[in-house]
Amino acid sequence: MNGEMFDKMRNGRGFIAALDQSGGSTPKALRLYGVSDDQYGNEEQMFDLIHQMRTRIITSPAFTGERILGSILFEQTMDRDIEGMGSAAYLWDKKNIVPFLKVDKGLADEADGVQVMKPIDGLEETLARATNKGVFGTKMRSVIKEGNPVGIAEVVDQQFEVARTIIDAGLVPIVEPEVDIHSPTKAQAEELLRTQITEWVDSLPDSEHIMLKLTLPSVPDFYADLIAHPRVLRVVALSGGYSRAEADDLLRQNHGMVASFSRALTEGLSVSQTDAQFNDTLDTSIQSIYDASLT
Repeated sequence: MNGEMFDKMRNGRGFIAALDQSGGSTPKALRLYGVSDDQYGNEEQMFDLIHQMRTRIITSPAFTGERILGSILFEQTMDRDIEGMGSAAYLWDKKNIVPFLKVDKGLADEADGVQVMKPIDGLEETLARATNKGVFGTKMRSVIKEGNPVGIAEVVDQQFEVARTIIDAGLVPIVEPEVDIHSPTKAQAEELLRTQITEWVDSLPDSEHIMLKLTLPSVPDFYADLIAHPRVLRVVALSGGYSRAEADDLLRQNHGMVASFSRALTEGLSVSQTDAQFNDTLDTSIQSIYDASLT
């Protein structure tokens, strides 16, 4: 494990930029960026366009380690180059931003009020490749729709079982059991989730660390004990469908929690903007999320 990256994640100021839209979410991300579905004919062309967008973000003078702690990459992004360097190496060597990799393969159908992860085939090989490319950690997402204790236990157990494989490979897993912000039992689900996560984290050896990526909670500072937990490197917040302004406001109410926003980060960016307009819009977005992450 890279000690400098570990120190930055533990002690640095800033947030994590989530640039990990996968095949299912890429068309929407491109539409928001001003690229319509009829501007590409197949999946390969779609991924070329999203890589151009991500490259424009990552190479922007606004996108640096001064305000950004880490960035989560989609596997295809990790396997591609930025300005002649591997994407993960570019992030760390040129920008001082810690690279993470999204490793889940999407969500299973809903059962017991949750969507667990689909099987992650070839995980060990992916982790070995990520390590060779200089990746520090991983991220994997499940979704909780209802405060169902059976389903939530299944989500957390699966997340931590996969996290065990990731830790054994020498990487730091970001465990992401997202609670749907529209759930009518959101607060109840968060109570159950916190209890389950705490039991798992308490069982980790002192030498092992995870990160948590959680929905902004209904009760401010709800995850304070997990933020202070010695085996939790960071607790980061997903924007979950909130606008950037809403997400920033909620984040300020949760001390020690930092952002890991995706759509909220790229809000307002457009393929038709000049570089000056693009960089200015991105700079404003990064500054607002950075400021909200300092509380």
